[in-house]
Amino acid sequence: MNTESTRADTCNIASALVDQAKQQGQNAAIHYPTGKRGNQIAYETVSYSDLNTLSDEYAHGLIEFGIGRGVRTALMLTPGIDFFAMFFALFKAGAVPVLIDPGIGIKPLKTCLAEARPEAFIGVTRAHIARGILGWVPGVKLVTSGPKLGWGGLNTKQLRKLGQKSSGTVLADTRPDEMAALLFTSGSTGIPKGVVYLHRHFVAQVEMLRTAFDIRPGEVDLPTFPPFALFDPAMGMTTVVPLMDPTRPAKADPRLLIQSIERFGVTNIFGSPALLNVLGRHTESKNIQLPSVKRVISAGAAMPVATIRRLQKTLAADAEVHTPYGATECLPVASVSGTELNAEVEQLTATGEGTCVGRPVEPNNVKIIAVSDSALEHMEDGLELPMGVTGEIVVNGPTSTDTYWQRPEQTRLAKIADSEGRTWHRMGDVGYFDTTGRLWYCGRKSQRVLNEHECLYADQVEAVFNVHPEVARTALVGIGTPGRQTPVLCVEPLERPNAARRHRIHTDLLQIGQGHAVSRSIKQILFHKSFPVDIRHNAKIGREKLAVWAAKKLS
Repeated sequence: MNTESTRADTCNIASALVDQAKQQGQNAAIHYPTGKRGNQIAYETVSYSDLNTLSDEYAHGLIEFGIGRGVRTALMLTPGIDFFAMFFALFKAGAVPVLIDPGIGIKPLKTCLAEARPEAFIGVTRAHIARGILGWVPGVKLVTSGPKLGWGGLNTKQLRKLGQKSSGTVLADTRPDEMAALLFTSGSTGIPKGVVYLHRHFVAQVEMLRTAFDIRPGEVDLPTFPPFALFDPAMGMTTVVPLMDPTRPAKADPRLLIQSIERFGVTNIFGSPALLNVLGRHTESKNIQLPSVKRVISAGAAMPVATIRRLQKTLAADAEVHTPYGATECLPVASVSGTELNAEVEQLTATGEGTCVGRPVEPNNVKIIAVSDSALEHMEDGLELPMGVTGEIVVNGPTSTDTYWQRPEQTRLAKIADSEGRTWHRMGDVGYFDTTGRLWYCGRKSQRVLNEHECLYADQVEAVFNVHPEVARTALVGIGTPGRQTPVLCVEPLERPNAARRHRIHTDLLQIGQGHAVSRSIKQILFHKSFPVDIRHNAKIGREKLAVWAAKKLS
């Protein structure tokens, strides 16, 4: 169905944009940078009405071109008006966008595209050049944002012209359990996997984010990771696209971010801990205040408390810093605010209790079960562990996805069915609930260090050593066969130390480790100048790569 639908069982996130266009009309939906004029960023603005109209024209064009309901479509556009308009146009047409982070690297990207087998490819010119050179998805329908260089298909101008032959709102009458999109994980701890999102997952995600963080129409968002921005229009938030390389958040220029925040009165910032650390250090050093910002939401990895405290100094007294916990497969699961991370919580973390990730976001149901690397066919009552006992985190909720694309074995390992027909997602993380109902994260299950005497979890151990004032961060890795592994602590110092200083830090860390049960067995310490991190957020430590490096150093 290609006209606006009124069926009660229709579920399509693009309907939210249609509603916002009716309610907000000429209000700004997107401010996007077109370059710099001197020291000032040049912006263009698109209203809700214009964004909705453009997405309708694209949707009509897509359908006429054969990219309609159920057609898997790789989407590789840079942040800007086309990025937003085409995303919603695909939903309106009932097509299935395939989103892959281009920063994961050429080889994994090719693997993901081969696995997704898209039937259409929409991208900027350079994405098409790469597609042609590397043989990505040959023989599919092509749409180019920018000049075509002989590969055929349509450019976005031609697509829009084709769509203008029709009129009115397009809104496919997709069902709640119909496939909506294919989102690939970052692959930070393994091979990227395609997560199958149904239409009900997106609708639930928007509602849960809006409710959990009290997001209201009319707010202004600065999303520094493009996928986080895609549903701003659905929530009625004006998006300010930052002038930065989204694949290098840790390299973002804080001066440009601040310029955008002040110019548009940004109320919400969405970013990775790496970027927020850069922003917080700059505002602290320059004594800059950001009074318009009422909320900061971090994602991608746990945000250090020191970063939170820096940001709090910059924000208004009633502003809050939130760190949601979740994954591509299920988001949000839980969330903790900066004010909840008080001195008591900080002390517990520093003594090896883990990282507090807050309370489950309603209406999620989160449980702790015994750690296992095997598949679990059924979610039974006997699997759940008592409060305070460390185990694997599993969750069922409106955003819990059911399957991975074309990976039945991975699906079998990560999903558990229960007697009520619900799917529980195994987060791949280890943690526990305390007596107040707070969830504590201890580390990735796949990164636990297991020997004859104990099982060590990365986040618990690392937090003990991270208190050292000359240490930027640490990473626990295991060398050897699981069950007989030697724990090794990799250390990234704040500044490159000379031999004497390195010896002193080494001695200090050994002494610190002896003071806590979780770290007492750490005898091997290696210094590393700069940890490998994930491309997407520049925040998750590549412990698998560090383990290989450590093994070579100790061999």
